[in-house]
Amino acid sequence: MRKLRWQLLIAVGGIVVLLGYLFGQSPIIEPEEPEPISGGIYREALIGQVSRLNPVLDSYNQVDRDIDRLLYRGLVRFDSRGIPIPDLAESWAVSADATLYTFTIRADALWHDGEPVRSDDVIYTFSRYQDPAFPGPSDLQQLWAEVNMVRLDDKTIQFQLPEPYAPFLDFLSIGLLPDHLLRGVGSEDLIDHPFNLAPIGNGPFQFARFLLEEGSVIGIELSAFEEFYEGSPYLESIEFYFYPDEASAFQAYLDEKVMGISRVSPPILAQILKNQDLNLHSNRLPRIGTVFLNLNHPEKTFFAEKLFRKALMHALKRQYLIDDVLFSQAIVASGPIFSGTWAYLDNLEIYSYDINLAEEMLDSLGWETPVGANRGSSEYLRQKEGEILRFELIHSSDPIQKAIAISLKESWELIGIQVDLQPVANGDLFSDRLETRKFQAVLSDLNFGRFPDPDPYPFWHDSQVENGQNYGGFSDRNIGIWLEKARTTPDLLTRTNLYKNFQFRFQDQLPALVLYSPIYNYAIDADVQGVRMGSFYDPSDRFSSILEWHFLFSQPSLTPPSADSS
Repeated sequence: MRKLRWQLLIAVGGIVVLLGYLFGQSPIIEPEEPEPISGGIYREALIGQVSRLNPVLDSYNQVDRDIDRLLYRGLVRFDSRGIPIPDLAESWAVSADATLYTFTIRADALWHDGEPVRSDDVIYTFSRYQDPAFPGPSDLQQLWAEVNMVRLDDKTIQFQLPEPYAPFLDFLSIGLLPDHLLRGVGSEDLIDHPFNLAPIGNGPFQFARFLLEEGSVIGIELSAFEEFYEGSPYLESIEFYFYPDEASAFQAYLDEKVMGISRVSPPILAQILKNQDLNLHSNRLPRIGTVFLNLNHPEKTFFAEKLFRKALMHALKRQYLIDDVLFSQAIVASGPIFSGTWAYLDNLEIYSYDINLAEEMLDSLGWETPVGANRGSSEYLRQKEGEILRFELIHSSDPIQKAIAISLKESWELIGIQVDLQPVANGDLFSDRLETRKFQAVLSDLNFGRFPDPDPYPFWHDSQVENGQNYGGFSDRNIGIWLEKARTTPDLLTRTNLYKNFQFRFQDQLPALVLYSPIYNYAIDADVQGVRMGSFYDPSDRFSSILEWHFLFSQPSLTPPSADSS
């Protein structure tokens, strides 16, 4: 037998109790639930390669973020609804005008070399984003360029904002860097600094060594940090091994070299589900598949008509698209804010599939079908004043995106709309089409990134029509006012109500077609206990309960990939 499950021992315990009862022995003692055992090595397969173990530089590499999640902590983290709560920070206060944020760092927070976490570490970390040479996301650089940081004392720091910005707390979840080791190292020099390959963090695990095979890095070992302020983890160490794809990672599991697989997508999903020794954990990703419509297109003026946009939505069989094209690895999106957060309106009515209603809407707009033509035939094309109802749908050349585009085309052609598909390279989708507004309709994603605050302002506020991310040119003064207020008040209840108004109004106006939110899957051996999915805004958040991960018995025998010490 490959593994011994604790449930089996509970069953045996139950038999012993029953025999005792039958033979008149008393008292009857209920079996106790096994206690977690401290120790053991957890091994996981990561898809990709490590680059730099630095929380300021890991935006573009998921492998780096996965490892950094265990090495570093920030001032705040998030609860199950995405609300910021203290982490390295003991507490904070916000001024009445919401422009001053004063943080106190907890006294027991230590770096892995034993030095205390100080205000200087906060200043060093976020000043990297203020450096013109910062190589990361430009929006983070723009945010921090306007923030002034004041060291009040060794454990107290104040952030001074030029104007109220309610989502600010989210950006303090970024892992801190040690000033005492990096002082004077600028952003440009930090990129290739030796620190990135021998990091000193402040999280529950610390860097131990790289695992090598014939001179090449095949993995990394982290060991438990016993002085971690929330308590030492049960696990003694974690080893990550790098694999080029999910198939090779799954094979490593079958070969008993690893116990977890960092990402499970359709190519291996069926095999994973058949394996009784693996538990599959799933959560939605903070992305919404969306069709952006150019509401200001000079020729395709029908996009500006709300009823036309609603007809497009009612014609879509979104659940069928998810099941048939996305292998059931998504959920239907109900609105422009992703589910599970404090701002999400869970009773928002979802647009249903109703092809007859869609056709009635087009009829009322004067788009007529040819007499005698059958629905779905090549002749079934609507016209108005001699103009054929047609538009171009641009999509990424990615195979999945292409399949989704084909499904949309088929749905809309059933109601008499001719759709011309235009694939483009993924990078060109944004730079050449969305950002330049040179499109009629585009299939893409609303990506909310790694921070749970929804802040729809960049996508839907009328000030962002020309140069922002309001690609479709949507302008609604009611929505504009609500988003302005929600962005500038720190009161969560007020913000929640404003975002409820926004979601109701968005659903009525429907400036874009929200389709689905993709699902992330993570597979881990059933012998690893304490694993649970909490708040989820990045795949690295699967480690949110890492302090609770444990084995119930001595670690099952595994054969790790051969590795030399480094």
